[in-house]
Amino acid sequence: MGYGGCVFSGLLGPQLVNITMDLWTPYLFMASFAAQGLVAFLCMLILAGAKLQKREIGGANAGQGRPLLEIARKRKFIAAALSGIVSYALMNLLMTSAPLAMKMRVLSLSDTNWGVQWHVIAMFLPSFWTGFLVQRFGSFRFVVVGFTLIAAATFFNLAGQTTGHFWVGLVLLGLGWSFGFVGASLLIVETNRPEESRRVQSFNDFLVFGTNAIASFSSGTLLVRSGWDAVNYEVIPALIAAVLMLISGGRSRPVERN
Repeated sequence: MGYGGCVFSGLLGPQLVNITMDLWTPYLFMASFAAQGLVAFLCMLILAGAKLQKREIGGANAGQGRPLLEIARKRKFIAAALSGIVSYALMNLLMTSAPLAMKMRVLSLSDTNWGVQWHVIAMFLPSFWTGFLVQRFGSFRFVVVGFTLIAAATFFNLAGQTTGHFWVGLVLLGLGWSFGFVGASLLIVETNRPEESRRVQSFNDFLVFGTNAIASFSSGTLLVRSGWDAVNYEVIPALIAAVLMLISGGRSRPVERN
């Protein structure tokens, strides 16, 4: 249900912007923000009656296990965390910059909205099958496929700046995030025992989303100062570093979880 909602939002959101962005002239997107607020309010009303089941994470042994520093120094954890950081941060860096770059190329806002729509769909649509696929191919290969797709997105972005180049790049980027981040998240699970999972997952989330925020805030500055090509060139060393670390520690034996 959660992934279905994400795919639906990818269909609804950009089309909502297309319909409303010019309604409140001369203030472009003013009506879009108002519509977004209305949608959020409707969601709040729908979820107000939802009852969430409380669940204790880690059970009675939640405070036990190895020290966090000991776990974080393992090559497998570093490989898994770096894979998640790179997958998410690079996706955010390029995705945030792409609409601005399309605007700088004087491409239409409608084309930009379509590109973002298919990017979001590409991010979440594969999630309906990732459980089956990761059991068959393993989390390590999942991350490798994700990195390959992000590299392919960068190639298309550097090959040209037409609408088609941006669209293909955004779709490949969304797929790359889906495979790379899901695979990295599963690799993190292999680094800890149940009683350690709360601390390890929290620390990993801090690293991933902290770096993600930096990438998001820096994308516009980098684009304006150095251009769209420079944003894409920034992706290459980060991918190389993550791949080398993944090869070094990503295939280490999972921690015994019994």
